[in-house]
Amino acid sequence: MAGAPLIHPVILAGGSGTRLWPLSRPWHPKPFVRLAGERTLLQTTVQRFAAKERFAPPLVICNRAHRFLVAEQMQQTQIQPRAIVLEPLLRNTAPAATIAALILSKYDPDGLLLLAPSDHMIGDPSALHSAIDSASLAAVNGSIVAFGVHPQHPATGYGYIKKGEVLKDCVGCFHIENFVEKPDRFTAEEFLASGEYAWNSGMFLASARSLIEEMAYHEPAIVDACRRAVKLAESDEDFLRLDQQAFEDQPSLPFDKAVMERTNRGAVVPIHIGWADIGSRGGHFVNQT
Repeated sequence: MAGAPLIHPVILAGGSGTRLWPLSRPWHPKPFVRLAGERTLLQTTVQRFAAKERFAPPLVICNRAHRFLVAEQMQQTQIQPRAIVLEPLLRNTAPAATIAALILSKYDPDGLLLLAPSDHMIGDPSALHSAIDSASLAAVNGSIVAFGVHPQHPATGYGYIKKGEVLKDCVGCFHIENFVEKPDRFTAEEFLASGEYAWNSGMFLASARSLIEEMAYHEPAIVDACRRAVKLAESDEDFLRLDQQAFEDQPSLPFDKAVMERTNRGAVVPIHIGWADIGSRGGHFVNQT
């Protein structure tokens, strides 16, 4: 899209390797697995956002135990990351998103970051790029934009998004009327029957400034801990090692619960991109036509 802002991909490659067993293990989690073709899920995700006219170099966030796996696989893609950020322990996606926003805000506080899990399959990357274009204006204006997948069954492993009114001057983007993280089976069946809800894909687009503001409002302890972890971090070639004591001094929360269930700045762009969260609870390939 002509004149579109540069997007900073944040590749979320943490995790414990407990899903997609027996292909993945704690020492070789799902993002590093080759499911189809020669590329791993991590490599496919990184290359999905490789167009230099549209995307900045990626920021990869992973557990420090997997640093050499990440570094090796990034070298194989021939894509130089902005940094590989090493988490000393698992603290879920809210701290990871906050860390990314704090790092980006040092040089581009209004820059747009795209939170992208590294373990998803997407059949139509060009459709995803179009959805990102639709979301960009809303994100520039302060919204935190989720990407919503048409549900195919009453999955209990995803968040559900009910879209509201069209966002002013943002074609294809809607206010979020309701966001529910991982409902029980009965509620999921009600959502599916209503035809008004989408699955949360786990991808979000927001400015660094907006994300930090919302995290600080809803979970100030996370922001404080992440600020200290970044301030005390040590650089080691391509790696940025977050301070362990500071990083562990915070709750473990998904970004969905920390922000998206609470914020009044939430927006959603419906997507039809052949999306699949491989190995998730109730997850399967979604054939969207």
